[in-house]
Amino acid sequence: MSITLLVVQHVDREGPGVIAELARERGMSITTLRPDRGDPFPNPANCANTVALVLGGPMGVNEQHQPGMAWLQRELDWLKTWHASKRPVLGICLGAQLLATAAGGSVEPLQVGQPPTPLKEVGLGAIHWWTTADQEPMLQGLDASEIVLHWHGDRIRLPREATLLGSSLHCLEQVFRIDRHAIGLQCHLELSGKTIHRWLNEDKDYVVSARGEQGLDELQRQWSQFGPRLEHQGRRLFSNVLDQWAAMNLD
Repeated sequence: MSITLLVVQHVDREGPGVIAELARERGMSITTLRPDRGDPFPNPANCANTVALVLGGPMGVNEQHQPGMAWLQRELDWLKTWHASKRPVLGICLGAQLLATAAGGSVEPLQVGQPPTPLKEVGLGAIHWWTTADQEPMLQGLDASEIVLHWHGDRIRLPREATLLGSSLHCLEQVFRIDRHAIGLQCHLELSGKTIHRWLNEDKDYVVSARGEQGLDELQRQWSQFGPRLEHQGRRLFSNVLDQWAAMNLD
């Protein structure tokens, strides 16, 4: 029986990117949910042979009690049940924050220095791995340090059972795993060249707030130089994840 990739998407511009391409190459079917538009979540008990991908968005986990954000609380409640059922899940950016919170962690503003100063981590930058591919098969084919895209102003406080896998200079909690079934990436490796241009156009105010008026041009130059490598290594990492899931018993 083929595997279904359940994509939980929060805004139009933040889609599954190369992950959807890799899933189709493996014969997986794709179902997309938009909880922000009222789409209902499936019962995990009825989701045999299904893996979940929870994507990013400009909203924050801690906004679930604000007016108009009841859907975010419903998503968090569903993710708690999904995680407790040991169903495979990959969370990216907001999705990683939701996953960590569902598993008992929390999310807070990213701050650096003393006294603490808020920081928006936006742009291409390095992360380093805390383990090797021998210990973590998800890292097969990756270097000890990789270029990723950062686009956030929060940090995750991991739940106790999580294993930290990757960190950046300014944010410790970039990549983590919980048991065998749950993976979180605060950073982005799912984008293609077409997507980054849409992000820069639709979210330019956020980039400027993080990097100043020159930030858009800087990010364009960064992507021109490093984007192809990021896409290539993103495909490696997500291929490893999908192959691991395909080998699991998903009943």
